[in-house]
Amino acid sequence: MLANAGVASRRASEELILAGAVKVNGKVVKELGTRINPESDKVTVRGTPIQLDASRVYLALNKPVGVISSMSDEFGRPDLSQYALRDDRVYNVGRLDADTSGLIILTNDGELANMLAHPKYGVTKTYFAKVEGLVSSQDIQKLLNGVELEDGLMKADKATLVDSNMMESLVELVIHSGKNRVVRRMFESVGHPVKELVRRQFGPIQLGPLKPGQTRLLSKIEVGALLKAAQNSAKEPKPNQAKPGPKPRGRTRWQ
Repeated sequence: MLANAGVASRRASEELILAGAVKVNGKVVKELGTRINPESDKVTVRGTPIQLDASRVYLALNKPVGVISSMSDEFGRPDLSQYALRDDRVYNVGRLDADTSGLIILTNDGELANMLAHPKYGVTKTYFAKVEGLVSSQDIQKLLNGVELEDGLMKADKATLVDSNMMESLVELVIHSGKNRVVRRMFESVGHPVKELVRRQFGPIQLGPLKPGQTRLLSKIEVGALLKAAQNSAKEPKPNQAKPGPKPRGRTRWQ
């Protein structure tokens, strides 16, 4: 099963089992030929979860601006259904507002989707925000300390001033909250409304070179890393770290 799942060759998979690197439902399995149920048994290799169910689909999409984060829209607006690669009934993990572009994950794995979307697991998301005005170090610290919004205090896990001039700034923001339009509301609260917003990373999965509207299948390694990130995030405290930003320049280059 490990070889069929793309973990390693058959010989290497047998060596992993004999070495005690494979667990089924939390217990080490060293017997070759052990039978499992791929739909219900939980298999890990050196602590990384392995998805053995071939019916599961995992897609990374670069959602374009103007697309609604739903598999269907009652008002007929562009939605995510057009980006499913196959006939599988996938659905989106979390949401991006229509004005935000970037990485969104589509899957038919309900268990993983629930873990990724549930706030207690605290999977981080990385955004690049082009905002109005010159963002100061004090503004960055406010985002890290927390800003009071109508639905509670919101803190950034990390905040980095990437580039700036007197007219606009580029900030990298890492958060684990999934609340509606939270990044935009956080910047508005410190006096820097968002002009453009893109999500570049969801947990360990990066947007990479995907162009708006493009999708790709996640690899077995990425799926395992995503599930492991969800499991580990529930145990680890979220650091609030600020990185020094650049000095204001006359001209800004955006990435």
